Amino acid sequence: MATFPFTSLFPLTLSSSSSKLSTLHAFRASASEYLPSQHTSRRECLKGLALMPLPLVVLREPPPSHAREVEVGSFLPPSPSDPSFVLFTASPKDTPALRAGNVQPYKFLLPPTWKQARVANILSGNYCQPKCAEPWVEVKFEDEKQGKVQVVASPLIRLTNKPNATIEDIGSPEKLIASLGPFVTGNTFDPEELLETSVEKLGDQTYYKYVLETPYALTGTHNLAKATAKGNTVVLFVVSANDKQWQTSEKTLKVVLDSFEV
Repeated sequence: MATFPFTSLFPLTLSSSSSKLSTLHAFRASASEYLPSQHTSRRECLKGLALMPLPLVVLREPPPSHAREVEVGSFLPPSPSDPSFVLFTASPKDTPALRAGNVQPYKFLLPPTWKQARVANILSGNYCQPKCAEPWVEVKFEDEKQGKVQVVASPLIRLTNKPNATIEDIGSPEKLIASLGPFVTGNTFDPEELLETSVEKLGDQTYYKYVLETPYALTGTHNLAKATAKGNTVVLFVVSANDKQWQTSEKTLKVVLDSFEV
């Protein structure tokens, strides 16, 4: 039985059209050397081709920008309370923390033109579930004209030693934002950046709400936040915008913030 030059057929990738063509020519040339003569039956010819090793095709991962091409309005349902928004309801398929049961399902409204952004693996908590020592990013959505949102989850043990503590058990709104402020701004937190705090009760769940003006924040010059504690996790919802986005979309962003619920 004839043997075939595996190394000459192996390195077919999708890196460039020129490399594919040159490799294809090499493939044909190599195959022609081992094809039977004109007197060989068609069945034997096909059998010989079937035994030839196939070239390896490497499918490269699309660049991160491709993960943000689909508007959420194309796959999320309209909000029952306001059809001009769509409703995102997180499920275990969305994040590793939800699959591990470390975060309870949450939901919030989004304008239909927004797109989901990729969360880097180092920030997603994927590497540390089911026991993470530091906060991680659950999901992110954004729109160039209006702003962006993200859900940040923090282990309860990072903030209090009391199991299944409520957000009131952790402390005042000011105490909580002092601990989680850097996860709102993306870098540092100055208490002077906090313009307003409020407390909201939805059923049995208490939420702390914040309005911040953050001129040096990586997330944007304007930040809104809403936090609650449930199970073993504190969940922080952050809505961010630069000056231009805030000027045109402040009302929309506040609706998004108010809609967040665990």
